[in-house]
Amino acid sequence: MALIDTASTMIFTDYSSSSSSSTARLLLFNTAKLRNFPKTISTFRRSNSLQFGISSRTSPRTIITHCSSSSTSAMQVNNETFAKVIDGKRVAQDIREEIGVEISRMKEEIGIVPGLAVILVGDRKDSATYVRNKKKACDTVGINSYEARLAEDSTEEEVLNHISKFNDDPSVHGILVQLPLPSHMNEQNILNAVCIEKDVDGFHPLNIGRLAMRGREPLFVPCTPKGCIELLHRYDIPIKGKRAVVIGRSNIVGMPAALLLQREDATVSIVHSRTKNPEEITRQADIIISAVGQPNMVRGSWVKPGAVLIDVGINPVEDPASPRGYRLVGDICYDEARKVASAITPVPGGVGPMTIAMLLSNTLLSAKRIHNFR
Repeated sequence: MALIDTASTMIFTDYSSSSSSSTARLLLFNTAKLRNFPKTISTFRRSNSLQFGISSRTSPRTIITHCSSSSTSAMQVNNETFAKVIDGKRVAQDIREEIGVEISRMKEEIGIVPGLAVILVGDRKDSATYVRNKKKACDTVGINSYEARLAEDSTEEEVLNHISKFNDDPSVHGILVQLPLPSHMNEQNILNAVCIEKDVDGFHPLNIGRLAMRGREPLFVPCTPKGCIELLHRYDIPIKGKRAVVIGRSNIVGMPAALLLQREDATVSIVHSRTKNPEEITRQADIIISAVGQPNMVRGSWVKPGAVLIDVGINPVEDPASPRGYRLVGDICYDEARKVASAITPVPGGVGPMTIAMLLSNTLLSAKRIHNFR
């Protein structure tokens, strides 16, 4: 999963379009203080998106680990008004309950239970934690979970054989290959081997291609950007005709998020690591989605008064005052931005919980489509 459903030692990064899918996904932290990350990061309104699945290398940057709430550079709507908090944790819980109801109805009417298969290669503790949390999430809504664990030194052919078996298994409706894979494996070949009808991660080139084309519908949309749009829908935040800026252009979040906003008839700009004067662009935005993995990069002075801010970044920064030695912050300087924006997602508790919720939703969607259940 490219998305952060739990936190361990990973954050989103902003890579150029030439990056490989493996490096575009996560940035690894190996410092001792960050090894004991919390197990869960807290990174759908019942809308059309629930029905059919839609609703490089970085340049060095200065890392801001502290964000002053009294910054005089931040533009303020007024001294007493703060942005509405977009509660992703609550929305994700609502979605899980809706999914559970649908799964119960499906089981009762046609005797089918959706199934999600996860392939885990190697013994990385963080990957094992992700898989364990996905299994727990499946259990809470009634999705059957299947797992294939392979040794670190397994061959690519062995992984492809497991994918082939899950592709042919009628009880499996979604397949997820846990990344990163060992370095001796070709990630592109492995991901492309997943049957597009079961590509609940939404990373198959045909799914992305359909997402980019007018008049075409992808079978699945990548979970984190789908969750971002769903938050906007659930909070009745208008997108049509609005100026939207996506910060970051990764294949996992930035690029599909921009495509989804475009499908919603927003006027979309993308800010990335080579963009000059990015704050001049973001100050024009009614909606900002940031997914670059740079703590507190987006300051209050970057934000147009009344804008809506969706913060995908989950960044650990050192904090001697914290018992863990670190704390989590987003890409957006929350204390400054909340004085300017009309609505904002917190970190944690904003976009993060939506990721697994969208994975569960995509799995249910797949089962409904395969069995023609409405």
